[in-house]
Amino acid sequence: MQGLERFLSQFGVFENLATDPRFQAVVLVVLSVVVAKVADWVISRLITRWARKTTTELDDRIVEMLHRPLFLFVLLGGLTLAADLLSLEGGMKRITFGALGTMAVFIGSGLAMRVSRLVLETLSQHRDRFRFADERTLPMFRNLSNLLLLGAAAYFLFLVWGLDVTAWLASAGILGIAVGFGAKDTVANFFAGVFILADAPYKIGDFIILDSGERGRVTHIGLRSTRLLTRDDIEVTVPNAVMGNTKIVNETGGPNEKERIRIKVACAYGSNIDQVKQVLLDIAVRHESVCADPEPRVRFRTFGASGLELELLCWIDEPVLRGRITDALNTEVYRRFTEEKIEIPYMKQDVYVKEMPRY
Repeated sequence: MQGLERFLSQFGVFENLATDPRFQAVVLVVLSVVVAKVADWVISRLITRWARKTTTELDDRIVEMLHRPLFLFVLLGGLTLAADLLSLEGGMKRITFGALGTMAVFIGSGLAMRVSRLVLETLSQHRDRFRFADERTLPMFRNLSNLLLLGAAAYFLFLVWGLDVTAWLASAGILGIAVGFGAKDTVANFFAGVFILADAPYKIGDFIILDSGERGRVTHIGLRSTRLLTRDDIEVTVPNAVMGNTKIVNETGGPNEKERIRIKVACAYGSNIDQVKQVLLDIAVRHESVCADPEPRVRFRTFGASGLELELLCWIDEPVLRGRITDALNTEVYRRFTEEKIEIPYMKQDVYVKEMPRY
């Protein structure tokens, strides 16, 4: 500040003002505005030009985000120095410096949240290199980063206002233990949801079957529960703690969404087995919803109690089509067997009377 006084004392007109703290504070604020403008110009021209030479767009977007926060940081620095020149005392000093520090914390935390969101989105677009970040885990990482940044912002706010952080941390620890015991189911669901999002045993849009028998499409994966929409258009909400400890059959999982369906058929003893196989294959090949690759096939399974038991195996494009295509194939099998005069066995009993009772 002595350099500022010497600079102002060189002008005779301002000789009396050179030692006035209020005048020095005003000059310092004006200089901070000028420096903030220069810094903004440097970022706009030099750093932006350098960032455009790189192959990635991440640095370009980060530089764009720095314009306003950098200007405000420099301005707040000038205002802080100006307030220090005024030699404020007591409550006025505490409120002034606390308000300036609070604004700096809010500006910095807002910038950090935007940058973290941008970095996570960029990582999710390069899933071949960063497999941990994709559309399933992105909400989890975004929420965790926001929580960490909010915690850091709260910590710095305590420091700005001169509050005892140690006492608050101790109180928060005791409160966290109490909440943990009182909401253990909620905490278990939360951590199970985090592991589900990270491990990804299923994703939104998959058809899954639970160990309890529910089958449906996953419509929502939250931190507390997972929602399924059954084929009856009924929404089932299952806590993540249950989802994390149950057997789940993911019909959409695997290398593709194709699913094999099995049509069980029986024909009477004495039927032409080659004819039966050919009829079943012809039914599958002619159906438009049955995949040509892998090709349908027929398997002679066993000699049943009433007839020969076979299975028609064919693939469909999506698990959601299973019910409709099974119905169509069963209908066509019955129609063709009737046309080809292939008997479908059924349970029946023949009663032979050796002799009529005598009266």
